[in-house]
Amino acid sequence: QVQLVESGGGLVQAGGSLRLSCATSGRTSSSYAMGWFRQAPGKERESVAAINWSGGSTYYADSVKGRFTISRDNAKNTVYLQMNSLKPEDTAVYYCAARPGHKVGVAITEYEYEYWGQGTQVTVSS
Repeated sequence: QVQLVESGGGLVQAGGSLRLSCATSGRTSSSYAMGWFRQAPGKERESVAAINWSGGSTYYADSVKGRFTISRDNAKNTVYLQMNSLKPEDTAVYYCAARPGHKVGVAITEYEYEYWGQGTQVTVSS
């Protein structure tokens, strides 16, 4: 089992920044692929960013390219999402997810992930 705990959410004004963290525990492995997803009220969950096991490959949704950065520190079993130039439309519950395996590549769809955190609320005011 792998446990994921997100932190760093909160209320921020448009144009501001937040950094989300996702700490993993349990049967953790630096070989896992990790991703960030979000779900706004009344909308389906969508992929925001993803990173492969080493951090050498990343994926970003078009809506966040150039504003968000995903990274990982395998020594700390933690994945980060740096969010800059936040917009009201970024308001959502943000989830991190893990896809176990050996040296797993970037995974984009939610169906590729096995473990999920409980989510952290991000609210961007205009």
